[in-house]
Amino acid sequence: MRAFATGLLGLMLLLFVACTALEPRFPWLAYPAAFAEAGMVGACADWFAVVALFRRPFGLPIPHTAILPRNKQRLADQLGAFIAGNFLAPAEITPRLARLDVAGWIAEWLKDPAHVEIVAEASQALLPPALELVGDEELRGFVQNVIREGVDGVAAAPMLGRALTAATERGYHWAAYDRGIDWATQFLQQNRALIGAKAAERRPGLISRWIDRWAADAFSSGFLETLESARAGDHPWRGEYEAFLKRLAERLTHDPETFERCEAIKRDVLGARLVDGYVVWLGDQAEAWLRRELESSGGVVTRALRRGLAKVGAWLETDTRMREMINRWSRQVILGAVVPNRSEIGAFVTDVVARWDTATMVGRLEAYVGRDLQYIRINGTIVGGLVGLTLFVLTRLLSAQAGWP
Repeated sequence: MRAFATGLLGLMLLLFVACTALEPRFPWLAYPAAFAEAGMVGACADWFAVVALFRRPFGLPIPHTAILPRNKQRLADQLGAFIAGNFLAPAEITPRLARLDVAGWIAEWLKDPAHVEIVAEASQALLPPALELVGDEELRGFVQNVIREGVDGVAAAPMLGRALTAATERGYHWAAYDRGIDWATQFLQQNRALIGAKAAERRPGLISRWIDRWAADAFSSGFLETLESARAGDHPWRGEYEAFLKRLAERLTHDPETFERCEAIKRDVLGARLVDGYVVWLGDQAEAWLRRELESSGGVVTRALRRGLAKVGAWLETDTRMREMINRWSRQVILGAVVPNRSEIGAFVTDVVARWDTATMVGRLEAYVGRDLQYIRINGTIVGGLVGLTLFVLTRLLSAQAGWP
């Protein structure tokens, strides 16, 4: 734009020279010559005005030139005060914040899987240093307390009752029933001779011992037959077994005495040294697992972060109440951070501008507004030429009417 404006001045010069040279042969060229002459005057005047803002024209110490460099500190002070007083005033910020939808922006941003990946990776990268900051002993103690308090905070009886009810409804209890039959059968078969020998030792005499051994063996055989028959699907023991489990589940769930008894057992178990050692071991295992997962890019923690962030985005998109709460909180945070500190923000702007060296400040201002300032030169050339032509025409008219030479 500077070259264009300068070229336009050169064009006015060529036009003026050509018209002046040919005017004796073509008198009407006096009019374009007057336009070109006035255009050159306007172009030079506006060039001087534009250059005087940033530097001294031709390096001459002309008064009231290099305005911006000479008033850099005053410009910095006024710019900081202007921003603090006009842009950061509550009356200006509040209406803008009322239209701010931070929650909506977050929800829209988290729709992109790439953005979710960025946040997940950044969060995972922050967790290991956070763990190191906490310390091994504190982390281990925290994990152990979580495990112990988590177990202690769960009511044992209702939990066992619900688990027993669920297992019964799904038929899992029959596996335990069959396993019990198998265990009892195996035990009798393996210890049948021992049972007979123990029965024979109870009374003296060969006949008495033989009778006792025979009775014990008969009992074992009968019991084995009973156990074998109990495997049948319609055996009465199955019904009694299922009824017992349902009564037990009912007592665990609703009976206060059973509840207190289970809680007492749980307290005794948690207070045992063996359980303390197990909790310590479990805490160490949990800590080691957590550290391994944090070092893995495709571990459980990373997958959980990705799923959680995606769900947060979907949740914010649909939950109007939560969006409004987040937006209200964001407005309060911004107002609380900006408005009370607007003087400091203005002082920061002032300090930044004041620290610029003169060449840097002039170069940046010229980069931002220089193109528009060149239009001043262009407009000055054209407007000056039109004004000069108008004055020349009026002068000719008045001369003709008054008879001036």
